[in-house]
Amino acid sequence: MPFIITDPCIETKDTACVDVCPVDCIHPRKDEAEFAQATMLYIHPEECIDCGACVPACPVAAIYESPDATPAHQKDLIEANAIYRNGDADAIARAEEIVKAHVASQPELMAIPGPERQAAHARF
Repeated sequence: MPFIITDPCIETKDTACVDVCPVDCIHPRKDEAEFAQATMLYIHPEECIDCGACVPACPVAAIYESPDATPAHQKDLIEANAIYRNGDADAIARAEEIVKAHVASQPELMAIPGPERQAAHARF
């Protein structure tokens, strides 16, 4: 599995990463029906070509280059990214449930706005 989007994206959903992706592997895009309901963006692991263009484009530093590079307290979001790739309603709902559980497990951290959340991880 390639790049992983993590919790600074939750409720931020800045699509700068989508704009630079040469293969449109980041979902949901603003033109997709799921965008309004999704809590965050996800990288489709089978569509991603590992170019890395999304990493510097992300204004909240939410994207890691691999599951191994993803911090331990964000590992549950690896599963959410993997499940979301199926794209059907059940998969999307399951991915969103993982995200909601992640949010519930870290209330103090998740109270910090996405743009500041990445820097705050070191304090938690």
